[in-house]
Amino acid sequence: MVRSRPKSWAVARSLAAARLEMAVRWLLPLAILLAALLAAASAQARAAPDSFADLAERLLPAVVNVSTTQQIREEDLSQQELDEFFRDFFDRQRRGDEGPRRATSLGSGFIIDASGYIVTNNHVIEGADEITVKLHDNTELKATLVGIDEKTDLALLKVEPTEPLPAVQWGDSDDTRIGDWVLAIGNPFGLGGSVTAGIVSARQRDINAGPYDDFIQTDASINRGNSGGPMFDMDGNVIGIATAIYSPSGGSVGIGFAIPSNLARTVIDQLRDFGHARRGWLGVRIQSVSDELAEGLRLPSVTGALIANVTEGGPAEAAGIRQGDVVLEFDGKTIDEMRKLPRVVAETPIDRKVPVVIWRQGDRMTVDVVVGELDEATDMAAAEEPEGQKTAPDLRAGEIELLGLSVTEVTEELRGQFNVDPEVTGVVVLDVAKQGPAAEKGIEAGDVIVEVDQKAVAKPADVSKQVESAKENGYRVVTLLIYRGGDYQWVAVRIDQG
Repeated sequence: MVRSRPKSWAVARSLAAARLEMAVRWLLPLAILLAALLAAASAQARAAPDSFADLAERLLPAVVNVSTTQQIREEDLSQQELDEFFRDFFDRQRRGDEGPRRATSLGSGFIIDASGYIVTNNHVIEGADEITVKLHDNTELKATLVGIDEKTDLALLKVEPTEPLPAVQWGDSDDTRIGDWVLAIGNPFGLGGSVTAGIVSARQRDINAGPYDDFIQTDASINRGNSGGPMFDMDGNVIGIATAIYSPSGGSVGIGFAIPSNLARTVIDQLRDFGHARRGWLGVRIQSVSDELAEGLRLPSVTGALIANVTEGGPAEAAGIRQGDVVLEFDGKTIDEMRKLPRVVAETPIDRKVPVVIWRQGDRMTVDVVVGELDEATDMAAAEEPEGQKTAPDLRAGEIELLGLSVTEVTEELRGQFNVDPEVTGVVVLDVAKQGPAAEKGIEAGDVIVEVDQKAVAKPADVSKQVESAKENGYRVVTLLIYRGGDYQWVAVRIDQG
């Protein structure tokens, strides 16, 4: 006899089937969405290509060799070079060669416009009397210099081709990520195109090459003769210009540096339009914000660019920016360290009104600045750190024990002795305790203390009052605005004796 299943079991099975159908109905779209997200993530973080051949084949024709010749003048030679010059001169006389002795330099470049505009490094063509460009097909063309920018080591050349040249496009270097694949192409020594591949090792490198250092570091080999050559992303767009290497031997050791395309493109456009770079100007001298300065300025974190001095009649003064302000944002861009501000200002269009977020005496505020044009004779420079010691005269002065120094009011005699400009007000430092807090920060006799914690001081009692007030309020650091030799510098000095 076959037993029939209970009716309750059939009902339960029906309910289970319904639940399964509902789960599939809800989970299937989620699974499809998850798969799409994973695929997008996989596409963004590209795997190593099987080959760079197709990309290299497409890009090589736009990369050129740049050679220069320069007449050597006798007055520019050392004695050893001069001896060699005369030996060469007499050798040429015997051969009947009357031509002047010339030096030759070789580098790379790349075509950015089919009409014949070529980008390279300034140091490749510096001092050249003649510039010759050799194309990928070995055609040689004489080039004229459109413009140079020494501060970013960039130059723009122009050749006159008989037909349109192959050109490459600029990419967005800000989208470049550490670990991305890059392709570096040069045309060194006129041998023809040379291709190397690697990854982006680091970004925003400062190698002390200039005021706007923001290099991309790569392990793609960059050797002599590759300077001025392009560095491409995997879409074939220029994201950098090979400029320098770190090497004890002179050959590549896997540490190369490229000017980012977003910086280069702005400069090259200006060279093309004006023949020189036009940079924004704020009219300030700035310095870094250290841990102690941040504490003395009551900043929530160590960030920004501290204003050491404001240029009279400059854009910053017109906007109401003062000594002691800390620039936190400029035109919507965060200024997380001092060296970022000059580059951001320089890249800002002239005469544009931009919002600037500053920190002033414990408050965050915004001012509007109309950006001026930088005169190369003036600059947004970093204030130098005070260092060294001077001997002090034996004069009566107010002792500031918490700082370890003595000060006195400014007199005409002291102005002459310490070369203090007539418009500078404050108190003159007469003596500094060798083991005191002020000495540790490089403060020396002859310095003028203009402000203490952003309050102007005119006599020793003013300094004592500000220092004692800071101590009573539980602060461990005071900030001093120091004048020395025509420059201003903020210094943070500890007052907790420990």
